[in-house]
Amino acid sequence: MSFSERILAWYSTHKRALPWRETKNPYVIWLSEIILQQTRVEQGMPYFLRFVENYPNVTKFADADEADILRLWQGLGYYSRARNMHKASKQVIDLHKGVFPVDYHDLLKLPGIGEYTAAAISSFANNQPYAVLDGNVFRVLARYFGINEPINSTEGKKIFAKLAAEMLDLNNPAEYNQAIMDFGSMQCKPKNPNCEECILRLDCVAYQDNLVDQLPQKIKAKKSRDRFFHYFIVQKEDSVLMSQRTEGDVWANLFEFPMIETTTDLNVAELVQMKEYQEAFGNIQPIQIKGQVKHILSHQNIFATFYTLNIDNMELGKKSHWNYCLLENLDKLAKHKLISSFVEHYF
Repeated sequence: MSFSERILAWYSTHKRALPWRETKNPYVIWLSEIILQQTRVEQGMPYFLRFVENYPNVTKFADADEADILRLWQGLGYYSRARNMHKASKQVIDLHKGVFPVDYHDLLKLPGIGEYTAAAISSFANNQPYAVLDGNVFRVLARYFGINEPINSTEGKKIFAKLAAEMLDLNNPAEYNQAIMDFGSMQCKPKNPNCEECILRLDCVAYQDNLVDQLPQKIKAKKSRDRFFHYFIVQKEDSVLMSQRTEGDVWANLFEFPMIETTTDLNVAELVQMKEYQEAFGNIQPIQIKGQVKHILSHQNIFATFYTLNIDNMELGKKSHWNYCLLENLDKLAKHKLISSFVEHYF
């Protein structure tokens, strides 16, 4: 049996029952693919079901307010994915008359859709012969063929793209693509893969040469930078002061408490001496609520400290994007996980 035949044979008895596999609707498949990027199936499933329920078709999605989409997305991270989805849905309405495209090249023109996602949608929805190449596929190919070239290098991407295309079952690309992704996720796992019961082990270079733990290779990412966020909880009767982040930075357009960012960690005495703090809050002494919280993002480490401020009736030198929100409406605001987790435990 060939490589692809063995992968398909394994899949015939191990395939996962997933709702997006029960349809050829490219819109639904698109939803699942974007939601599951950098997200485990178990975590992404509830989000997928909520999006399908709230936006059953691309027209509903395009007509939605971005704030509502971001609120549904809350907790998944990488919020640019949700914003790109909204842009893509509007393009489908404008350029494709509301019919979600299934052609690989048309899909590539939509915001947020790269080669992997275009290959997945075109093959799953229309059985087009394009090989998917996600983390699971990279891992299976690197181990089976013993490829040392880093998967995130320019040369590595070329090597794996060519190999993935060569391995593709042209008679059934959709099922093969699903099969090799499931194989990587369930059998050829990143850690503790089930090699002893693997149908490929006798021909697997990594298994034979004891290289399973060393493949695939990857160029190390650049060092993460540290950012220090100081959040201020300002309550006024049954309302709390909120701020909406601006474009061009992490968590764009999401809501949080008024915040001052510093390049180093500061204690309370140092914080209140800052010009930015003085302009906003005067000489009011902030009271730290709890210990510092570390929140890790791609290439960023956020160190967040939360304070309360007893303002009473004093007028704030507040920013244009600071506004009071009724506590009962706080859940309706789209917030990033750092803030939503705090709100859940504090209010």
